[in-house]
Amino acid sequence: MKPILKITKTELRQLFFSPIAWLIIVIFAFQTGLVFTSLYDGMVRRQLIGWKLWSATFSTFGGMQGTFTIVQQYLFLYIPLLTMGLMSREFSSGSIKLLYSSPLRSRQIVFGKYLALVIYALVLMAVLAVFSIFAICTIHKVDVPLILTGLLGLFLLTCAYAAIGLFMSSLTSYTVVSAMGTLAIFAVLNYVKTVGQDIEFVRDLTYWLAISGRCDTFISGMITSEDLLYFLIVICLFISFTIIKMQAARQKRSWVINSGKYAAVLVTGLMLGYFSAQPKLMGYYDATRTKTNTLTKSSQEVLSHLKDGMTIHTYTNMLDENFWIALPESYKIDVDRFKQYQRFKPGIKMKYHYYYHLTDNKLLNKQYPTLNGDQMIDTLTKMYDWKFDIYPYKHYSKDVELEAEKFHFVRHLKSDNGKEAFLRVYDDLQKLPSETEITAAFKRLVIDTLPTVGFLTGHGERRSDGEEDRGYNMFAQEKSFRYALINQGFDFQDVTLDQEIPEHIRILLVAEIRKPLTEEELARLNRYIAKGGNCIIAGEPGREAFMNPLSEPLGVSFLPGTLVKPGKKFQPDLLLLSPTPQSTKLAFHFRNIRQNEQLLPLSTASALQVSTNKGFEATTLFTSDSTGGWLEQQTTNFIDDSARLDPQAGEQEKPWPTVVALERTVNNKQQHIIVMGDADCFSNGELMMNRKDVPAANFNFISGIFYWLTNEELPVDMRRPNQPDRSLNLGKTSWAISKAGLKWLFPVLLTCCGMFIWIRRKSR
Repeated sequence: MKPILKITKTELRQLFFSPIAWLIIVIFAFQTGLVFTSLYDGMVRRQLIGWKLWSATFSTFGGMQGTFTIVQQYLFLYIPLLTMGLMSREFSSGSIKLLYSSPLRSRQIVFGKYLALVIYALVLMAVLAVFSIFAICTIHKVDVPLILTGLLGLFLLTCAYAAIGLFMSSLTSYTVVSAMGTLAIFAVLNYVKTVGQDIEFVRDLTYWLAISGRCDTFISGMITSEDLLYFLIVICLFISFTIIKMQAARQKRSWVINSGKYAAVLVTGLMLGYFSAQPKLMGYYDATRTKTNTLTKSSQEVLSHLKDGMTIHTYTNMLDENFWIALPESYKIDVDRFKQYQRFKPGIKMKYHYYYHLTDNKLLNKQYPTLNGDQMIDTLTKMYDWKFDIYPYKHYSKDVELEAEKFHFVRHLKSDNGKEAFLRVYDDLQKLPSETEITAAFKRLVIDTLPTVGFLTGHGERRSDGEEDRGYNMFAQEKSFRYALINQGFDFQDVTLDQEIPEHIRILLVAEIRKPLTEEELARLNRYIAKGGNCIIAGEPGREAFMNPLSEPLGVSFLPGTLVKPGKKFQPDLLLLSPTPQSTKLAFHFRNIRQNEQLLPLSTASALQVSTNKGFEATTLFTSDSTGGWLEQQTTNFIDDSARLDPQAGEQEKPWPTVVALERTVNNKQQHIIVMGDADCFSNGELMMNRKDVPAANFNFISGIFYWLTNEELPVDMRRPNQPDRSLNLGKTSWAISKAGLKWLFPVLLTCCGMFIWIRRKSR
């Protein structure tokens, strides 16, 4: 050990007595200061104008533009400058012969020089630690473990770069060639993940070997055994290569023996890497305070019930607009989308199938209007040079029915116990399913009976498959719509009253009855409610005669007239409502609506009258405004006529209930009923409406009432603890002083320190 430490001491002396090492440190500190102060500038300004920050720790160090993320992107530029002369100068000066003739072993020489590089890497981390300590002192409730894991990742990355640079320096006596060779190896390790992605075993090795993005998990606050072992294996790999090179130059042996040593080390490293990347052998540690890199408790609970094995079959229609999501060249990227789930269920299998069938790809159909499916796939195969097998749909039609999915990109989740579910992509900017939709699909595999929503039909009600503006297709069963019930874990079916309402209906939706119910039909509805069935009753102005026979026995009446609030921007019969404080007791979604200052648009809404003598506990969720609005009794045409308050007609400014929740205990279980004075807020037209300066609460409202109606079963609760680090302990003046110190004074002090040591060395 002593010879190694002596070599290390000698190398450190040469490093820190040379201007290049200090120049790297100063430039590194200055660049880091520019990035760090720029980020802090933005946060300080936002805080000064009264805005709340979101996870100041992660915003400063992680994410797309965080300090550690940016440092990772240019760190590779410094290392070749540092390592290019480490061994090369020994060859060029001839001093290598003295080392060879000394009793020192090759590995002692290599370890001594590499240890000097590790210590220099610690110095670079110390520079980053200065900015980290400043953040720890100035961010309120800072997430310290997130910062420490980021520093660990950058340290390991620097050490890996140093090992590569050391090896390249041992290959030549020319420092420039050594530096260029090091950069070339870095480029290869970044590019290699794209090699052989259509060959199963090869893609596992090449994807593992890639160094790009390896530090991302550390920067995000996550330590995985795969990434930790990757850096250790790469370091050992290139140090071993350097030792073999030194031994080969010291002891003349045949190139076959030397090549065999290189091959043995390489194969051993690749095999260790291959097994370390297997989900069943991986370990994880989420260091963040709120476990942001880990599935929520709800998702973990769903996976805990998945006792049988399962396979995710991905079906890609190469004529669909979303064909690019899971191509063979993107296999590993796609598998990583389920990495958090494989952490808790490592037995999940992934299989990929590629087929073609004509679908509603408007761009493709417009470009090739005369081609059939066979001709179209032949053209695209030649254009994109696809070399993997693409079969006609009939090849898979016995295994899965995709016509109902309109032959779009879809994943077919299949459990070993025979249960199945579909996981889709969506027609929005995000495209891919989030944890909410993935967990909802997984939940279909672990529960025996899904919550089924029944849509009452036969009396002009809103239909679940209605695609017109007033229809409910988007809200209920539009598969390309992320928030549709079908994508949130619900089943649905139409219900008629020519027979008893089925027992498995968990929620009955009665939306705007337009024809009178017969006594027998009303009796069937009342029996469903009397047995404790949950339901949503949504009316519209002018339908009181049809709705009240159902709602009045519950203690709620639809009143004649239309609620109005005249204004300059919108028609008077459009209400924009905030939830009442009492609503937050039902579901956390209503608290989110209030906190985010969202508004629920109700177009042509009825007022409700609530009595409390029917055995229900009533909670008013939304009311009309107390000033400027009233229940209009006379005007019905709000386009040509104007609504005017007429006290003589009984109109008065006052708040009217518009959405009411009813609750009681029936047969030892809680019965939940929602009564609404508007049926349009679920409609296709309203869900797709985008009004200027109106942050609509429709989606949160829908999620909230169904969460309450299913006793918090669905939609899956994806809440995480709030990030507490949302403010800085800094004012404008103190930040101005700190900014100057971090951006200018700190690099200047390092420069002075380096010059002092260099001048002192020269004087000696």
